[in-house]
Amino acid sequence: MTRSGSARAAGPQGSGGGAAMAITIFLCGDVMTGRGIDQILPHPVDPTLHESFVQDARTYVRIAEEKSGPIGAPVAFDYIWGDALGVLNKVRPRVRLINLETSVTTSDRRWEGKEIHYRMHPANIRCLVGAGINCCVLANNHILDWGYAGLLETLRTLDRAGIKAAGAGRNAEQAAQPVVLDAGDGGRVLILAFGAPTSGVPREWAATPETPGVNFFADFSTEAVRRVAKSLEGHARDGDLVIISLHCGGNWGYTIPDEQIDFAHRLIDQAGVDIIHGHSSHHFKGLEVYKRRLILYGCGDFLNDYEGIGGYERYRPDLTLMYFPTVDAATGALTALRLVPMQIRHFRLDRASRGDAAWIVHVLKRESKRFGVQVLLQVDGTMAVQWH
Repeated sequence: MTRSGSARAAGPQGSGGGAAMAITIFLCGDVMTGRGIDQILPHPVDPTLHESFVQDARTYVRIAEEKSGPIGAPVAFDYIWGDALGVLNKVRPRVRLINLETSVTTSDRRWEGKEIHYRMHPANIRCLVGAGINCCVLANNHILDWGYAGLLETLRTLDRAGIKAAGAGRNAEQAAQPVVLDAGDGGRVLILAFGAPTSGVPREWAATPETPGVNFFADFSTEAVRRVAKSLEGHARDGDLVIISLHCGGNWGYTIPDEQIDFAHRLIDQAGVDIIHGHSSHHFKGLEVYKRRLILYGCGDFLNDYEGIGGYERYRPDLTLMYFPTVDAATGALTALRLVPMQIRHFRLDRASRGDAAWIVHVLKRESKRFGVQVLLQVDGTMAVQWH
């Protein structure tokens, strides 16, 4: 079943725009403020870890400092955003959406059988508030690292901070509930989020009518498309901009399975989705513009504590992207897409050098060519995206 708003006319093809009712959105990949990053913030949680090789979160701080030099903890709450904060203040996107891959809790009841556990002290939530984040996607493979208590405290902390949570809840109904954000001039943005087993989300984490958890989907089936459409019924209105945020796929590699591409197309054709916000991969992947709708198959990590840890240098996971799609609010069509490249250094986001930006452009062009997408490096170091 298709929501009523999915039949909106897309308008003429192209990458230009400028409609009076345009909405600009900030999207990025995984934001991992736990472990090492939590330890440099003003209110670090107990650093005890239960990993095979690391038992103290401060070890990740030491590794990063050995690579890049002293960080000087404690840092200010807005420190981690670095140059990205200036970009956000300049662009002033209406919606600021991140995948928060960290439990915000002091719970010590870790999820047994899972080796890696991310948590940030609730008092450090100001690092998200300071960046003006509107909504955090929680349908991922770290949000229940510290059990049901950790998830429930995360939900309470975000709510008190005035930040919406998508894709997880106190029960299945709440986890499946779309987040509704004001887009100005009577417009609205709806955000629906799902987590998949291909990204490491345990099936036991699926929310049920009685237990907390994530909004879980098992595969790219027709039934999954119907479920998205049904979740939007009774919520989406004509003229709403609909974003679906998906945590799916492995951590490394540029391959995008054909079934995932077909699934993304069906979400647009049959469920009326306007933007697909994909994440899980630790590096960015190719992107597509299908029927004037943006599909990000893998945004890559945006902020993490991996600095100084080797093994995947060929993917340059230290290089991250800020995605700024501009959409015609009347039609849901993408009118422009600008990317801003960043680099993680000292656990903060710095503007990437022009040489690194050129490398990103090369990779994006190579991986997006199959979709008819062209990425152009601009004089100011940002990237403009064009499509056929």
